[in-house]
Amino acid sequence: MKQTQHMLLGNNTWAVESTLTNPALFDGLKRGQNPKVLWIGCSDSRVPAEIITKRSPGDLFVYRNIANLFSTTDDNSMSVLEYAIKFLKVEDIIVCGHYGCGGVKAALHAPPGLPHVVRRISPICALASVHIRELSRYRTSDEQANRLAELNVVAQVKAIRATSIVRDAPHRPSVHGWIFGLHDGRIKVLAAGERQLHAVA
Repeated sequence: MKQTQHMLLGNNTWAVESTLTNPALFDGLKRGQNPKVLWIGCSDSRVPAEIITKRSPGDLFVYRNIANLFSTTDDNSMSVLEYAIKFLKVEDIIVCGHYGCGGVKAALHAPPGLPHVVRRISPICALASVHIRELSRYRTSDEQANRLAELNVVAQVKAIRATSIVRDAPHRPSVHGWIFGLHDGRIKVLAAGERQLHAVA
């Protein structure tokens, strides 16, 4: 059986089980969405936002891309932020990276034959250059990439906080920076709301 057929069967099972455990779920979903959190995460298949935070459909407004990047020059990023704040009126924005991130590793060792990826991760390459002295203190390339993944989360948090969309919002949302550990399934807080960005220290 093809993977897609397994997925459709899985969907049917999920729909039936969801109806049994929460009869009001689909009635609520068809009336519209009212998430309180914007989640900006990595496209990596191992970091599904709702699963690792034990959230239900409708709880998170999710934007995922390579290496959880946010750019004010990217209409996709800006439209997601604008819609989340001005229309959905989210209360929290979470940038969640993860250790072992392939996009971050690629910023340290550019992969051949992937020009779109290389162009997309150029901000992380620039970030690595800024922190080259610190990164060089780590013994292995994995350790360097994990530290760079932390620095990248912090950089995205700062960029989001600096946008006029966030600064001028009447109900200014809190912007958080998190990182997920593939080795233990735990989330580490790097930036809690408006408080100190711990990963910079």
